[in-house]
Amino acid sequence: MSVNWDDWVEEALSKLESLKLLRFLRPINVSNNSSFFYGHAYQVFDNLRQWDRSSVEVMISESTFRNWLNDNPSCGSIEVPKGEEANEGELYSCSGRKLLLFSGNDYLGLSAHPTVRMAAAKAAQEHGMGPRGSALICGYTDYHGHLEASLAKLKKKEDCLLCPTGFAANMAFMVAAGSIASLLASGKIPHRTEKVAVFSDALNHASIIDGLRLGERLNCIETFVYQHCDMFHLDALLSDCTISKKVVVTDSLFSMDGDFAPMNELVTLRKKHKFLLVIDDAHGTFTCGKDGGGVAQEFDCESDVDICIGTLSKAAGCTGGFIACSKRWKQLIMSRGRSFIFSTAMPIPMAAAAHAATFVAEKEAWRRKAIQERVQDFRDLTGIPITSHIVSIIVGSEENSLLASRYMLKSGFHVTAIRPPTVPPNSCRLRITLSAAHTRKDVKMLAVALSNCVNFQDVHVETPELLAKL
Repeated sequence: MSVNWDDWVEEALSKLESLKLLRFLRPINVSNNSSFFYGHAYQVFDNLRQWDRSSVEVMISESTFRNWLNDNPSCGSIEVPKGEEANEGELYSCSGRKLLLFSGNDYLGLSAHPTVRMAAAKAAQEHGMGPRGSALICGYTDYHGHLEASLAKLKKKEDCLLCPTGFAANMAFMVAAGSIASLLASGKIPHRTEKVAVFSDALNHASIIDGLRLGERLNCIETFVYQHCDMFHLDALLSDCTISKKVVVTDSLFSMDGDFAPMNELVTLRKKHKFLLVIDDAHGTFTCGKDGGGVAQEFDCESDVDICIGTLSKAAGCTGGFIACSKRWKQLIMSRGRSFIFSTAMPIPMAAAAHAATFVAEKEAWRRKAIQERVQDFRDLTGIPITSHIVSIIVGSEENSLLASRYMLKSGFHVTAIRPPTVPPNSCRLRITLSAAHTRKDVKMLAVALSNCVNFQDVHVETPELLAKL
């Protein structure tokens, strides 16, 4: 982190302390068994097991199948056929269609892992399900503290702060970063040069965008959007900006395009312009890097990333978000990050499950290798030069994307069409995700089905610097 940012954060904390607005966490100790916290009771496995398949094999009812084919609107209600109502206390179950899931985010298949399930079940049996309140009041326990410590270690950061979701984590950071401007302003409203200038990639996640919008409404952030992964444009914007407090924020692996941020070039620009480098590593955490440390570990630039924001709802197979950062930043976000302050804490069983998932993800390195093998399989079978486990096949119009998705459904694959407002008009696509729980046979069947509704030669994929390493 640049010296200036250290000073600004420290000064902001001093101002909060003088106003008696600093917030602190006071962990409640609820566990009598520390063996789980240090992985002594966690079991790991050396290859794909039957339970992993439950993360990529799903069932849908016939009515859902028909509604999907006809593009009928649905709010997700379960329809019970007449004369077959469930008895009291029973769940209704009917035969349906089995689909191979290629649209989920459970990249490592950990949601079904017995160690993760056992950790959640044990914590639920001992402590119940509901959290006691927000983290700053009484919802923060030793389970949360140990999970934060394991994530900080994974990301090679001094500390970590848990948030209810990855969306909330991005919102909390953006508002907290902007609060530095209001805390250090010479007047009630920061002058333009006193604001925080945030440079955001054009394809960043919605949670980053919404956090920036809130910061702008609070008159503490000025946003500059640079063209997707365009370092020349970013360099020009940074050079022209007269605001001293600069932040560059980017997805590390973009969720709708499957391409990586140009990390090495960002590091070079960071040294030149002395900005705070923030990455949203939602899709790279646990899937990239030797130890699952994420995209920064993959590119060997962990020390150059100041703040790493992530989620536990994707490769960890759980739910929740986190911000890996310094202790100073953690205290500032705890004190100013509204989506953290005013949200209920993560339930204890989920914290226990996520802690187990963090351990398993690191130890079962074969899962990351399996993902890379599936990526290679897809490249070999289709000729499309993808570089990650997120495959974006742009088909153009909404009609074409829906037709392709329906064909894949009829062929036995759960592959959804991504349409506006998630992506711009005329860039509708099939978003395909590859998992460690998929096999080469799965990918081969997928490629055959895709070839009947997509011309592979027409598919264009960005090939950033990582391709040179493959």
